[in-house]
Amino acid sequence: MSDELLRYELTEQVAILRFDDGKANAISPTALDALNAALDRAEKEARAVALIGRPGRFSAGFDLSVMRQGPEASQALVGGGAELLVRMIESPLPIVAGCSGHALAMGALMLLAADQRIGTEGEFKLGLNEVAIGMTLPQFGVELAEERLSRRHLQRSVAHAEIYDPAGAMDAGYLDRLVTAEQLESTTLATARSLTELHPKAFAGTKRKLRGGVADRIRASLEADLATFVVR
Repeated sequence: MSDELLRYELTEQVAILRFDDGKANAISPTALDALNAALDRAEKEARAVALIGRPGRFSAGFDLSVMRQGPEASQALVGGGAELLVRMIESPLPIVAGCSGHALAMGALMLLAADQRIGTEGEFKLGLNEVAIGMTLPQFGVELAEERLSRRHLQRSVAHAEIYDPAGAMDAGYLDRLVTAEQLESTTLATARSLTELHPKAFAGTKRKLRGGVADRIRASLEADLATFVVR
């Protein structure tokens, strides 16, 4: 795990994952490795996960420098991102996202994959901007959007690439709650701690019944989805 990219801390049965690359928190192969390693560790020693972004940035999405390296590199990165999302959906641990600022594309999908999402007030942009930048949203993104976003916002969010401020993002379904920047970490951690009180097996089994269908659909369609994925 890259200590510079993702810092791991265990406190009160909560695995705290502080994601901070010093820039836009782009999802790169290194970031995926770090996030997966942190989840491996959390599943061995924690009862909930709190994933917190850097001030002003939760994640700007996939690393564009990798995406522009060609079809093989972009498909590998997007495929790895889809697998991370499925892992979050299927995680036996509750995952609470502390959305510390901008969350676009893959960053927004990570919010949709988390169990609870705490956002911060401010002039931030959240949403699925793929269509606006010339990319067809992968099927796994459509599946997550259909599962978590309000029907009133689905067409606007997915096909029209509408980007929201935090209050709009909460109405659309990207966030569950808004707090001030000063309250974000404490609220995220308090929420995660409250979820450690759930019965672990009962939570995991019920979550599987609730969200397993979308994970199964993503997994079943991923190979064909990636074969048609093109970055323009």
